[in-house]
Amino acid sequence: MSERDGENGPLLLGVRHHGPGSARAVRAALEAAGPRTVLIEGPPEADALIALAADEDMRPPVALLAHVVDEPGRSAFWPLAEFSPEWVAIRWALEHGVPARFIDLPATHTLAWGREEREDQEQEPSEKGEPGGLPSEPAEAVRIDPLAVLAETAGYDDAERWWEDVIEHRGARDGDAFAPFEVLGEAMGALREAFGTGGHERDLVREAYMRLQVRAAQREFGDDVAVVCGAWHVPALRQRTTVAADRALLKGLPKAKADMTWVPWTHRRLSRMSGYGAGIDSPGWYGHLFGAADRPIERWMTKVARLLRDEDRPVSSAHVIEAVRLADTLAAMRGRPLPGLTETTDAVRAVMCEGSDVPLALVHDRLVVGDVLGEVPAAAPAVPLQRDLDRLQRRLRLKPEAQERELELDLRKENDAGRSRLLHRLRLLGIEWGEPTASRGSTGTFRETWRLRWEPELAVRVAEAGVWGTTVLAAATAKAEADAVGARSLADVTGLAERCLLAELPDALPVVMRILADRAALDADVGHLAQALPALVRSLRYGDVRGTDTEALAEVAAGLAERVFVGLPPACAALDADAAEEMRGHVDAVHGAVGLLGEGEGDGEGQGEDSASQGESSASRAGIRGRWHRVLRTLSGRDTVPGVVRGRAVRLLLDDGALGQEEAARLMGLVLSPGTEPADAAAWIEGFVGGGSGGGMLLVHDERLLGLVDAWLTGVPGDAFTDVLPLLRRTFSAYEPGVRRTLGELVRRGPGTRGSATATASGIPGFAPDLDTARADAVLPVLRLLLGPDETVDVEGAGDPSTNDSSTHTNVANENGADDNDLVGVGR
Repeated sequence: MSERDGENGPLLLGVRHHGPGSARAVRAALEAAGPRTVLIEGPPEADALIALAADEDMRPPVALLAHVVDEPGRSAFWPLAEFSPEWVAIRWALEHGVPARFIDLPATHTLAWGREEREDQEQEPSEKGEPGGLPSEPAEAVRIDPLAVLAETAGYDDAERWWEDVIEHRGARDGDAFAPFEVLGEAMGALREAFGTGGHERDLVREAYMRLQVRAAQREFGDDVAVVCGAWHVPALRQRTTVAADRALLKGLPKAKADMTWVPWTHRRLSRMSGYGAGIDSPGWYGHLFGAADRPIERWMTKVARLLRDEDRPVSSAHVIEAVRLADTLAAMRGRPLPGLTETTDAVRAVMCEGSDVPLALVHDRLVVGDVLGEVPAAAPAVPLQRDLDRLQRRLRLKPEAQERELELDLRKENDAGRSRLLHRLRLLGIEWGEPTASRGSTGTFRETWRLRWEPELAVRVAEAGVWGTTVLAAATAKAEADAVGARSLADVTGLAERCLLAELPDALPVVMRILADRAALDADVGHLAQALPALVRSLRYGDVRGTDTEALAEVAAGLAERVFVGLPPACAALDADAAEEMRGHVDAVHGAVGLLGEGEGDGEGQGEDSASQGESSASRAGIRGRWHRVLRTLSGRDTVPGVVRGRAVRLLLDDGALGQEEAARLMGLVLSPGTEPADAAAWIEGFVGGGSGGGMLLVHDERLLGLVDAWLTGVPGDAFTDVLPLLRRTFSAYEPGVRRTLGELVRRGPGTRGSATATASGIPGFAPDLDTARADAVLPVLRLLLGPDETVDVEGAGDPSTNDSSTHTNVANENGADDNDLVGVGR
């Protein structure tokens, strides 16, 4: 009546891992046989963890995680879902007070065995139901998929469909609880006779260990022993061998000290697309089949309808009824006992998705695969770092979730600031739970946006990071100090300083700053210094927002800036085209850093200070900005400096209000004169208006500069024009379509035609001699809204050209939360 060796022997229940039909069959067989012990394929080190499966806080999918103590990165997983036959066997044993044991090869050998071939673990082995992470066979081994062979023999082109028809849809149609195991055992025996080991050479060692464990259980409990294992192993466990022969196969196996625990798993990681070795295509579908005691198709279609309605798709009850009817009809036409996933998918596409694969992809992602994340009880063994992380997650109300979600943080709130610290510290430890992303709201430094998604592999990263400390803070501090010592470049150290401030690591920051100061003093490469400065200056702003003492950081940043100011002009001489383009990037980076370094104290949300120190700080910042402007003037006037750098220096001075438009026009006129090589002039133009710096809008609003560029371009000789055309195309193609269209219209009409009546009187094309008060007054209501109800606008001052420069407007707008785009909108 059962799969036994003759009249007596263990009850061998060969299963397909993660098969709901196998899980139901195992439960029925155990109920019928009532064994005194249950042996399960899995690592024996996990025997002590079996009792946790009965804990009310344990919710599958979960996985047994084994990792090498001295090298946590070497690990293996044995995932179990609610519909896994092994999980059903464990739960049955606990409910009936029957001892349950794991009998597969110990993890101490498994992890050591896979040292040389652990890269092969990422490959997708055959669907034979092995635990994920087991060491794979050598690359030259030819492995067979026993289920695929059986499906092909039965006339199926898809092993999944064959398994559903033969096993998953059996239900309770057959009265014999042992029949499916007898059939599978015979089929696997025939396959092993035909194919031998089928490329699974290491299974011989595993099966030898299993036979030894089964004999030990028989000596203790007699023949009332049930064994739940992959169907492929059943013929080997029935094989009569000697104890000496089995022990000989196990002699000399390598060992590695391993720890084991339970960790949460996800349906998505059970799917074959995730690279999990014994995966299944549709864990969400199988979970539904296992959980739906009756009318599974009707219940499935209801789930689909609910999902599509949540996504604003018009799906009614009539759609559900018709989809069920269509699925039943397709199953009958195809000769299947019940509709499978193929039939239900076809019915959903035709009825609920109107033939479109776009909503169908959502159904597949959310339901067929799913984002279910399991939970393990607090009593499960864990490294101290994992326990501290669990405590912080509970305190900050930041629960791990399998589905990706976006998290907006306001750092002025204590809980949000704590979440930010935790996520930054985890990233520093290499635990990529959260990824910073651009915020769709405010761009202030007090806001952060994160994209969160918890993957089971992060449990391994936590175990690996446990070598740095027992708490997240201590581990992140130790890791930051070690990274600072081993950093390869100055930019790496400054980036690390920025991350230490974001993560608020006060003990690590002095170490990082000392190494940063030493590296900066020894590094004479201006490019390296220019790359390091921006991250350092950003760190000052982050420190202001988080209330961190950044005095030492400010001193290093100021010293680094001074070294850049001194070394930049000679470093810009005699550069080729590629080096000149790289240097332009450095100039832009330094300019942005100096702009932040020269701003007022914080953005209104920083820490206050007394008026004397604030005045001294402001004077220091103004001095840094003034010295930087002198460096830019030096760059703009040297013939040995490449044109792209000279043009960018003029543009930056013009943007900062440190250079008048008349002077900018004069410099442009000089460089566009016939005495200048066309290629150098084109590079100057690229530096002045290229690189996505908003130069297109500058030409739109300053027709005088546009006229100079247009006049020069039309005067370039034909032979030289061919050489400068690629650079000019690159420059102007970076503009937005609307800007290019406006420039084309202005050039077609000719500069100065807009407002030509006033152009003659003023002598400047496009500008009138006096202020147009009517146009200026029209801006005042919007400006009052930007400034807020407590501010007043000096109308007389607004009419004074001396107080109406672009830098003043920009500063006022930035202080009140507006950006340059807002000003452009107001101007228009």
